[in-house]
Amino acid sequence: MDDRVGHRDPRVPEQRRPGSPEEPATLRFDVLGPVRARRGDERLATGSPQQRALLAALLLREGRTATAAELIDALWGEEPPSQALAAVRTYASRLRKVLDPGVLVSESGGYAVRGLAEGALDLAVAQEWAAEAEKARTAGDLSHAREVLNRTLGLWDGEALAGVPGPYAEAQRVRLEEWRLGLLESRLDMDLEQGCHAEAVSELTALTAAYPLRERLRELLMLALYRSGRQAEALAVYADTRRLLAEELGVDPRAGLRRLQRRILQADPELAEPSAPAAQPAVVRVRPAQLPATVPDFTGRSSFVRELSEVLARAGDGAGGGGRVMAVSALAGIGGVGKTTLAVHVAHQARPAFPDGQLYVDLQGAGPRSAEPETVLGSFLRALGTADSAIPDSLAERAALYRSVLDGRRVLVLLDNAKDAAQIRPLLPGTEGCAALVTSRVRMVDLAGAHLVDLDVMSPEEALALFTRIVGEERVAAERKAALDVVAACGFLPLAIRIAASRLAARRTWTVSVLAAKLADERRRLDELQAGDLAVKATFELGYGALEPAQARAFRLLGLADGPDTSLAAAAAVLDLPVEDTEDLLESLVDTSLLESAAPGRYRFHDLVRLYARACADRDEPPGERDAALSRLLDFYLATAAGVYAIERPGDRTVVHLEPTSYRGLSFGERTQALDWLFAEAQCLLACARQQQTGSGLRRAVDLLWAAKDLAESGANAKQYEWAATALRDAAQDAADVRAESRARTALSNVHLAAGRYAEADEEARRAIELATAADDATPVSWAATDRGIIALNQGRYEEAERLLTTARDGYRADGNRPGEASALCNLAQLHQRMDRADSAVSLAQQGVDIFQQLGLSLRLANGRYSLGVALTRAGRLPEGLAQLTDAMLIFASNRQRLWEGTTHLRIAQLHLAAQRPAQAAQHAEQSLAIGVIGGDLIRGSVLNTLGKSLRALGQSDRARACWHEALLLLENAGAPEAAEVRRLLAPLDAS
Repeated sequence: MDDRVGHRDPRVPEQRRPGSPEEPATLRFDVLGPVRARRGDERLATGSPQQRALLAALLLREGRTATAAELIDALWGEEPPSQALAAVRTYASRLRKVLDPGVLVSESGGYAVRGLAEGALDLAVAQEWAAEAEKARTAGDLSHAREVLNRTLGLWDGEALAGVPGPYAEAQRVRLEEWRLGLLESRLDMDLEQGCHAEAVSELTALTAAYPLRERLRELLMLALYRSGRQAEALAVYADTRRLLAEELGVDPRAGLRRLQRRILQADPELAEPSAPAAQPAVVRVRPAQLPATVPDFTGRSSFVRELSEVLARAGDGAGGGGRVMAVSALAGIGGVGKTTLAVHVAHQARPAFPDGQLYVDLQGAGPRSAEPETVLGSFLRALGTADSAIPDSLAERAALYRSVLDGRRVLVLLDNAKDAAQIRPLLPGTEGCAALVTSRVRMVDLAGAHLVDLDVMSPEEALALFTRIVGEERVAAERKAALDVVAACGFLPLAIRIAASRLAARRTWTVSVLAAKLADERRRLDELQAGDLAVKATFELGYGALEPAQARAFRLLGLADGPDTSLAAAAAVLDLPVEDTEDLLESLVDTSLLESAAPGRYRFHDLVRLYARACADRDEPPGERDAALSRLLDFYLATAAGVYAIERPGDRTVVHLEPTSYRGLSFGERTQALDWLFAEAQCLLACARQQQTGSGLRRAVDLLWAAKDLAESGANAKQYEWAATALRDAAQDAADVRAESRARTALSNVHLAAGRYAEADEEARRAIELATAADDATPVSWAATDRGIIALNQGRYEEAERLLTTARDGYRADGNRPGEASALCNLAQLHQRMDRADSAVSLAQQGVDIFQQLGLSLRLANGRYSLGVALTRAGRLPEGLAQLTDAMLIFASNRQRLWEGTTHLRIAQLHLAAQRPAQAAQHAEQSLAIGVIGGDLIRGSVLNTLGKSLRALGQSDRARACWHEALLLLENAGAPEAAEVRRLLAPLDAS
């Protein structure tokens, strides 16, 4: 502890009013840690430990006077020194000189600390905040209560009254620590009430290790594990607790813990979900308001508006009747009939009946790839205030959590453009008071209990009214018959009327008769309502026919590209125009409603308009122009992704071996911008690659996957990446292009390896090597040999692993690919440490790190530090290993490599275990389970094995056994040698 005068303490900065530099700094004191006195941010000298003990005793009396005898007893107890009274007076005199005048006062033969400013003592602040948190919790405001308790607990700086001697200080330390633990248990209890059980497991595991006899912590851990789907571990915690209490105290667990164990054994459904607070105020919950803006010129549909509004009103009042717990209204009709416009209008009118919010999603049901229900549920849960870490992975779990979050709320859900009933069933609320509006091109006859509405075209009166509101009363009144001809030619479809009227409104020199004459051609009219998509085409033809030549070309070519939307830069590549000209064209298309502005700089088609645009391109664009547009887009993505790859991996020669491009890509000034672009464009980029399965674009599409491999390794876009790689592999095989096939198989191998699908990864990599050798293409050989070597390493085939990894290293060296060589050295280091060659493992890993550092790499340096950290751990150089692994983990986190971050937590856990720090090991293993790992089930099995060892060292053998049983199943299925170790660990436990 540093008590030098003038020492600056940054913990609580002094607050002063601007313009008042002469105002004296406030005197403040800390007792929730080392006893300190500060004036502003300047640390004051508080003297010897006994002198600090005197100060602490006075501060804890909160202004009351302490007699000299009481202070002597506080400092020395029953055996004070002969000069105790003189010492007390000396300490008081010294403190009085340091503190402000009038703070330490003499009174009635004793002393007191008085006149402190509000909040001057950290303990007083903690007490005030704790009371505020309790009040908020009683009122049901759990979010605020948790936030205040976190602030309160943050006031502790280690052990209270640290280093202060005397019986009084010791008694107060015990009291304050008990209070802190009570506050911590209260906060953890609220964490579980709000569904944060997955995050709480790691913290509770560490706390139960630190305070093994504290039953409330054990109870909370059991509940958190049970709600995380880990029932066996939850029951194991109880068994460990019962044994420990019997051995240490000779008692049984208290009634609450026994009752919880019985409820877990009985799978009590009330345990599975957090208990809802009794009086949760509206401010605690996030209130989503996602409805798109309603059109200002909404016209007609009065009967439908009234019908739907009545259904929603009954749902909002909770009066569904007939056993209905919620209302579902499904609107069906052909494209362009106004389903979305009507649904949004009705939803806005019904907002007062749903005060807890409105959710909206475009399910893209008419497109080639409709929205996945699990993705939509993730978005909805986040909008409702659920933390990302609390959102489960599977569709069933997300749907269950979604219904639980909506329970007790009145929320309206608008599911727009649905593909079928199967897509929307998981998205429907399940409780009274909520309602769902669904729009789709198909009738939802198989959606049980839904209120079905078939939306037909407008009546002539409604159609004319809509046309008039857009064009203007004066122009229509002068040519009423021509206006009726226009809406009739539009087939009374709202979208067709809106497009035609908007074009007329934008052209003041046109008359209504001019527009009517343009629409007189029957090829531009809807002849039959039952013509399906052809009817929609005829409607869109009205807007398309009014476009200028440059606009029409842009419309046709932009519709060729797959993907949910298009960036301005990508559109410029498709059109082969400067960005400024492209933006002007796209904005003019937005004005015609043929294109939507999804966000600044991004554009999208309505899915039916996209189909129509492609039909126009097939009809009006020569095949060469269509192919050239998509080729430019592919070039743009490949060139830009290759630039991102080069920024991420300076010196990596992979980019040299990619197919050449004719169209330039974007350039980035810094790595963060490059990564932002890659992840923002992920879906569009992968859709572009998947679209190029024939012709000259096939090889570039495969190389695009190579350049964008970060998308696969991050885990965020692994599924879409795998789809694209599979499609391109099959296309290359059909085209007998062995070079493209070998590279596609290499990309696919990388995805399988990251997911832990070793058999599939090994087969893809084996074929890739054969094909690449036949094609005289050396680069895939090194990549695929690396993947096969890692698989052999993880499966215990060390001789084969060494041969393959050496082949990869030699291939990278021959190519002059220094980062590739460094990665191979790090992989060989991991092999050597598995073979108990500790010194050579450290040397190889250090060589790899040195290369990465010389090249100025960041993300790849994390891989190097990871390998070096593992090697140092195996060599027994634990402090050095921990430093390397911690650096690696931070780099992975900053580069959005979540799976690598989770894997590094595993290695840190193993290091702590080797250092006989089982509590820290268990905490990092839990974090690894929560984040996820590279290598799928095999590495997850290793995490569970490590957690089991940590728990056994903490005396929690039953929970350890539960972890090992799960680990054994995963490791045996993966064919991992580690399974033998787990069997040995389980044998004595299962035999007892």
